[in-house]
Amino acid sequence: MNRFFDIPSDLQHSWLGLIGLHLREALLPVLAGLLLALPLAQLCVRLRWLYPPVLAVTTVLYAIPSLAFFVVLIDYTGQSELTVMIPLTVYTLVVLVPAIVDGVRSVPPETLAAAKAMGFGPVRRYAQVQLPIAVPAIIAGLRVATVSSISLVSVGMLIGNQGALGNLLHDASIYNRPELAWNAVLTMAALAVLVDAALVVVRALLTPWMPGGTPSRKIDSR
Repeated sequence: MNRFFDIPSDLQHSWLGLIGLHLREALLPVLAGLLLALPLAQLCVRLRWLYPPVLAVTTVLYAIPSLAFFVVLIDYTGQSELTVMIPLTVYTLVVLVPAIVDGVRSVPPETLAAAKAMGFGPVRRYAQVQLPIAVPAIIAGLRVATVSSISLVSVGMLIGNQGALGNLLHDASIYNRPELAWNAVLTMAALAVLVDAALVVVRALLTPWMPGGTPSRKIDSR
């Protein structure tokens, strides 16, 4: 058991330190993706012709293998966290933009008409009426994006990015210590489960009117 948590000194971090860095590299891109997706999705709702090309572009970018994305960026951002987080931010858009668009479009027309009659402008309707109703769909998208991001961060070790749990997979082969690989896999799986459960709790808190806080549709990952 001691060897399971005995992290090689070349990583310059403890096991808990690796977890913190892994979560930072995984969750900051999801947050950045959400901040980008919210206004982009609203544009797609207001300008329906814009949605197909936006979806096409994000899908094409999502199809680029993460390692290839890292290699392209490394000349500009070096072997840094930014090289890992930029592609992960882009990948979240293919999940979050459709989730937000579908959620906003599911708002009943009579609800929007009532808000408009009360003097709500477009921005206020979006922020106070459409987004709250779209919360279940948005959280569903966030769950997929977050679990995917936690997994893909580990690929960053192939470009020498220090800090993420994926480096344990690399050191497992170098030092012939399979327990390090088990440590990385099990820890990432546990992080994914815990973060996903936290998002379920957030959804329940934000949607007390829904029985069990269960969204009406599912969003599949790639």
